[in-house]
Amino acid sequence: MPLGTVLVVEDDDAIRRGLCDALTFAGYEARGAPDGQAGLDAALADGVDLVLLDVLMPRMDGMAVLGELRHARPSMPVIMLTARGEEPDRIAGLKAGADDYIVKPFSIAEVVARVEAVLRRTPERPVGVARLEIAGRVVDFDRREVVRPDGTRVALSQREADCLSYLASNRGRAVGRDELLSRVWGVDPRGVSTRTIDMAMARVREHLQDDPAKPSVVVTVRGVGYMLAPEDGS
Repeated sequence: MPLGTVLVVEDDDAIRRGLCDALTFAGYEARGAPDGQAGLDAALADGVDLVLLDVLMPRMDGMAVLGELRHARPSMPVIMLTARGEEPDRIAGLKAGADDYIVKPFSIAEVVARVEAVLRRTPERPVGVARLEIAGRVVDFDRREVVRPDGTRVALSQREADCLSYLASNRGRAVGRDELLSRVWGVDPRGVSTRTIDMAMARVREHLQDDPAKPSVVVTVRGVGYMLAPEDGS
């Protein structure tokens, strides 16, 4: 299972292919887009974990794409790629919401290292979910507290709250165990037992009084990981 999915938005075919090949070799799933508009459309699709975004592109420049992404998906990690190395340009990109800024020419190894570093710290970014109401339960992520259907309250640990919050922020898709290890635990999942995730989810279900045989909150997706139950309960 890949470490994550990286979208490379770059109009130079050779650079785009080189970055995609290097990321694939490093264990990521890499996707490419040849211009800003195509890149924005791809970034707004499901499953993209990080965007490598060139600044000077046809159809839509990188700063415009970044602005649209920050509006639609404020927690999406974005690394800017640009030939503009002047300090004001870098500051402008960072102030616009970029997580990192890499100036051309760059080494492929540096880009891969920057991707790994940004994904490692991404769980610290706000995910835009402060409260979750599902199947008669209310989860307050700021207080790390669950109110059960019978009115009783129970506290979640920080890690348990982070796991549930990550599922809530990715509602509608199955989240892999490796992705949870990388994005919530902040560790490289290679060589790490995914039983860590299963044990954490078992504790979350216990706190939620969510029957694992017939879950109404956290659903196990066989061969993949976990996802939040559909809103209609079906």
